[in-house]
Amino acid sequence: MNITEILRDHAQTRPRAAAIIDAHRGTLTFAELEIESSRGAALLKRSGIEPGDAVLVFCPVSAELYIILTALFRVGAVAMFLDPSAGRKHIEQCCSLLNPAALIATSKAHLLRLVSPALRRIPVKFAVGLPVPGAAGWSRAESVKPHTEIHRCDTDTPALITFTSGSTGTPKAAVRGHGFLLAQHAALERTLRLTAGESDLVTLPVFALANLASGVTSIIPNVDLRFPGRIDAAKVISQIHEHQPQSTAASPAFLERVVDHCEQSGERLSSFKKIFTGGAPVFPRLLERLQGVAPSAEIVAVYGSTEAEPIAEISCRDISRDDLDAEISGRGLIAGLPVEEIQLRVVRDQWNQSSTEFETESLEAGETGEIVVTGDHVLKGYLNRQGDSETKIHIDGRVWHRTGDAGYLDERGRLWLVGRCSARVKDQRGVIYPFAVECAATAFPQIRRSAFTLHRGRRVLCVEVDRMSEEELNTLKEKLSWAALDEIRIYSRLPVDSRHNAKIDYPALRRLLDRSLMAQAPS
Repeated sequence: MNITEILRDHAQTRPRAAAIIDAHRGTLTFAELEIESSRGAALLKRSGIEPGDAVLVFCPVSAELYIILTALFRVGAVAMFLDPSAGRKHIEQCCSLLNPAALIATSKAHLLRLVSPALRRIPVKFAVGLPVPGAAGWSRAESVKPHTEIHRCDTDTPALITFTSGSTGTPKAAVRGHGFLLAQHAALERTLRLTAGESDLVTLPVFALANLASGVTSIIPNVDLRFPGRIDAAKVISQIHEHQPQSTAASPAFLERVVDHCEQSGERLSSFKKIFTGGAPVFPRLLERLQGVAPSAEIVAVYGSTEAEPIAEISCRDISRDDLDAEISGRGLIAGLPVEEIQLRVVRDQWNQSSTEFETESLEAGETGEIVVTGDHVLKGYLNRQGDSETKIHIDGRVWHRTGDAGYLDERGRLWLVGRCSARVKDQRGVIYPFAVECAATAFPQIRRSAFTLHRGRRVLCVEVDRMSEEELNTLKEKLSWAALDEIRIYSRLPVDSRHNAKIDYPALRRLLDRSLMAQAPS
């Protein structure tokens, strides 16, 4: 089944219902989305795009993006996405793994052709927005006869391809078939409790697809969603007051900006009944702050990954005082019960993956290891099987995905996260996971961020605070005595990634520590 068949059903049964509200082009109904998608499909067919062709898309989250996506799905083409901010080498590597038959990009994004031979070699090019030399205007679709036929697909027919960053080597291409997208939609529909006729402030592209398939109106924030840690929260809150969405699913960095503004202005987000957050670690303190500014909402943390979204969830109201105490004592971050559509196990970290040992390598409750998952919405493999041997386990005809995350299941079957398996520190004092230390430190309200690292053989915790008294510092040391820290360093700002402004930049942190050490050295 082609996923666009679900969208056509909404266009037939609820034609005047709003599908997308975009500040830059107003409201697009399901019937209008169907027509524009059909015209886009006709333009693609006229330009020689065939079923199975990969089409590289550079377009921000917008109504136009979903018109393009559904047009591609309609003709059986494959939407291809990569992160241009990862650099020219990344673009060249991705395009060498899969040669795009066409490029659909905003006028600004077409400037990348000046530095990328791979983009210049793409035979068919479309420009969204202003005219661009060497590219046809996507607006030509407005004058063509709609292509109403929907290409028939089976479960494994590719629909969407995204690439890993490739920061540790060649990027891997994650291929999602139409069956995968339908299974993911079913899981998200239940987890997010999507209900036709409701409206959702959408910030994550895959959730907008789930909204469209569920008949939910997607309100697109009028901000640059590529940088969630830098958004203009006042603009977002203005849209919330205007359109009164019942739900949202957003990254912690996005929601922290919204919460900061609401706490300063005294505004409340009374329309929300459901708020979901994930895509990065979600600490209980953010959930509590969200509850304060959206008192009528159920606040839920969702754990997932590129290859499996969602995996587990927990509501703010289900996190107990004992759970918070466990976090401070080094037990990690609670992620909640696995969603019912997924099977999850914890296996011994760095085991040899032989099928005969899978059962014996599965750990009991309370034992920490690598989290592995399987299910219909779990990615079965990568393009050309590149990366499969490291991340996929084949057991009795079923494919299990190695998340690379370390954690354990408690006696109630709830999942707890302790960090990346690769980040595990082993020294003369034993094994410790940096993320568990950071979770404990971040539970202290005055600490904005924290970062644990092994620096020149010493366990060092760096914390980002405006100020910390001697008494507060002593309390922190006492509460974290289990971590056997050699030093706690206080900074007004810790280095973070330039894009999301949320994740610690550990190489930059180590350079900062090196400079501090040099400054302290006697001359």
